[in-house]
Amino acid sequence: MAELAPQGEVLSAPLVIEYPFTRTTGPVVGAFLTGLREQILLGIRGADGRVIVPPVEYDPDTAEDLTELVEVGPGGVVDTWAWVREPSPKHPVDRPFAWALVRPDGADVGFLQAVDAGSIEVMSTGMRVRPRWAEEREGSIHDLLCWEPED
Repeated sequence: MAELAPQGEVLSAPLVIEYPFTRTTGPVVGAFLTGLREQILLGIRGADGRVIVPPVEYDPDTAEDLTELVEVGPGGVVDTWAWVREPSPKHPVDRPFAWALVRPDGADVGFLQAVDAGSIEVMSTGMRVRPRWAEEREGSIHDLLCWEPED
């Protein structure tokens, strides 16, 4: 007969759950990330002619394969925004900043990015912004640190 653990003692066993896999970025996302490394913003032309940033592999309306990459920016416009008074340690900026939908010049769709405007009084819908790049870039989304007012 098996012996029971004394009352109150917790039995435990180490368990590691892993899902080992690798994924390639593919021709569309790979080109976008390579562009960021080179300080170039890329979008993709959708089936209806709109330029979508960041580029996607399939049209969001028709599910058609998309392949026509388009250079956009470097500047852009803030379409809408929300102010962050107290950034968390995981935020891209260590002082108050805005999360904004930034629509790069030549794009028809904005994407969510941080804007380091310095103060809430500087932020506005329609304001012009430019990217702030990391000094050392490696081909990741973190190569574009944030956006800042164009002034």
